[in-house]
Amino acid sequence: MGKTPKIRAKATQKRHPHQSSFRPGHSTETALLSVSEMLHAARTASLSSVLILLDLPAAFDTVDHSILLSSLSAAGIGGSALAWIESYLSERSSQVAWGGKVSAPRTSPPLNLSISLGDTPLTPTPCARNLGVVMDNRLSLSENIAVVTRACRFFLYNIRRIRPFFTTHSTQLLVQAMVLSCLDYCNSLLAGLPASAIRPLQLIQNAAARLVFNLPRRSHVTPLLIDLHWLPVMARIKFKTLVLAFQAVRGSAPPYLQKLIRPCTPTRSLRSASSGRLVPPPLHTSTRSRRLSVLAPRWWNELPVEVRTTESLTAFKRRLKTHLFKLHLSPPLPTSL
Repeated sequence: MGKTPKIRAKATQKRHPHQSSFRPGHSTETALLSVSEMLHAARTASLSSVLILLDLPAAFDTVDHSILLSSLSAAGIGGSALAWIESYLSERSSQVAWGGKVSAPRTSPPLNLSISLGDTPLTPTPCARNLGVVMDNRLSLSENIAVVTRACRFFLYNIRRIRPFFTTHSTQLLVQAMVLSCLDYCNSLLAGLPASAIRPLQLIQNAAARLVFNLPRRSHVTPLLIDLHWLPVMARIKFKTLVLAFQAVRGSAPPYLQKLIRPCTPTRSLRSASSGRLVPPPLHTSTRSRRLSVLAPRWWNELPVEVRTTESLTAFKRRLKTHLFKLHLSPPLPTSL
């Protein structure tokens, strides 16, 4: 028991600063944001950039078994348990059965993960899937939006077929689990895109709201979103981005995001020191920039003081959602003549 903290400390020291798996506050979204930020920065500086992705469809077969057994032993697993795992991993083979025929047995594929740029050049592709997000060479994410739209239409089609057997509340839960979760996955990468690019996703959310209430296609959707307490897609993107900014300010986000989003620290004691503002982007920065380091401080500093100075994450989410609801779904005030 006394050796466990030492083992954990050594494992933590070996982690690469950009490793995002199995770490608190890290996720596929934060990892993709880091990559996206670097690509956008290179494009802003008129530099060329190349994204190389290594796809491991059978990741377990690429693990070095000797390293795995050594790690298990260091973690305290031994005796018959370790011997059973070692026996399971040794002399493994695989066969394929198809049409009544069985292939000859073959061992774990060779662990050759080298990348050659000499005799075998890498073939570029205009888009590729990275941690579930389709990234394209123009950083428009248009193909990813199309993929998400198709997936959500498939879900809505199947839910619509069984809608007569569900209550409104049950349908809402099902739609939120199947459709809204798909719309929200890594949606902070869409920050800064024009409304025209986001429109296919908004149409999906509109169809989902009408399906919950079992209403026809042309029903006005704003009252439905208010009843469901759903933020529109553009507001959901801003919500996710600002939550990540809050975590970066409070130190619970990955270090690579904390470097991009920094709180203002005035050299003198000023009234604005307690306003919770972030370091704004340089004045020459384009208003069309989609970099997290530009959008997050800009949106953050536009928040009311009582929202951006909130201490707990739960309270911040509640206040932020209320603020975005008023901003995006409240009816406009009548103008006096």
